[in-house]
Amino acid sequence: MAQAYVQVTTTTDSRAEAAALARSAVEGRLAACAQLVGPIASTYWWEGAIESAEEWMVVFKTTSDRFDELASLIDQEHSYDTPEIIATSVVAGSMDYLAWVAEQTEPPEEDEDEETVEIPAD
Repeated sequence: MAQAYVQVTTTTDSRAEAAALARSAVEGRLAACAQLVGPIASTYWWEGAIESAEEWMVVFKTTSDRFDELASLIDQEHSYDTPEIIATSVVAGSMDYLAWVAEQTEPPEEDEDEETVEIPAD
């Protein structure tokens, strides 16, 4: 089956939090790239009232295979009670770029060449 790609978005109330989420996702290889957009003006329903706020958007570039782990990371590290976590399928793109996304989001392999040292019994 061919690799599937997604862009995942979330918003936060500060640039610092957006940058921290972006860095965590890229360091963990859950996203090949994360872009910060903002500030943006958001208007939404929350707890029965219409709210307006200045927010920062993070757009993560990843594979559909990594979505669940990325969503979990966002949910765990986000300050909102109900953070936006939306994945949009990439229906077409540069093959070179998409290959790079796939390569950068491969889970780190455990060191298979590591030798096991046996300690002799006395």
